[in-house]
Amino acid sequence: MKLDRILPFARILLEKAVRPGDITIDGTMGNGFDTVFLAGLTGADGHVYSFDIQKEAIEATAAKLNAENLQKRCTLIHAGHEHLSKYIRKEHSGKVTGAIFNLGYLPGGDKSIITQAETTISAIEQLFELLAPEGIIILVIYHGHPGGSAERDALMDYVENFPQQKAHILRYGFINQANNPPFIVAIEKR
Repeated sequence: MKLDRILPFARILLEKAVRPGDITIDGTMGNGFDTVFLAGLTGADGHVYSFDIQKEAIEATAAKLNAENLQKRCTLIHAGHEHLSKYIRKEHSGKVTGAIFNLGYLPGGDKSIITQAETTISAIEQLFELLAPEGIIILVIYHGHPGGSAERDALMDYVENFPQQKAHILRYGFINQANNPPFIVAIEKR
């Protein structure tokens, strides 16, 4: 048996939840890899809403989508994920089946610009209202940078106290690796 690494495991979970025609969210666009992946899962009849506060992330993601001819399946939003409900229409309520947030900083970007627990929790709360039953929110928590442990602790406190009757919540990660290995928190709506 081979254990799945963190990002491949996140994608396995999304593949189980998302079907062609669905609506998905990339809460932290970054360099566009998850947006492209989600666009493949949702197909031509689905849609991906992707958020980032950095212009570099939007440019990198747009280039990847154009190279794959997937730009029509995606809306790139130059705003923080805490503004999710301003951009996702209410008629999508119950149609969102998957979301992913890679928390921390933009790889190759300014490491002083990091995600914050308060905005991520706000986004989770807004997203949970739009999520279909058995829909999933994936948090990939990178916490080895300045500010990362505070975000990790606040998020863990939030999810550990999330009502059990509303969601199943899983933590997946390697515990014997050096340098603060990232881990996943998966929130599946009941």
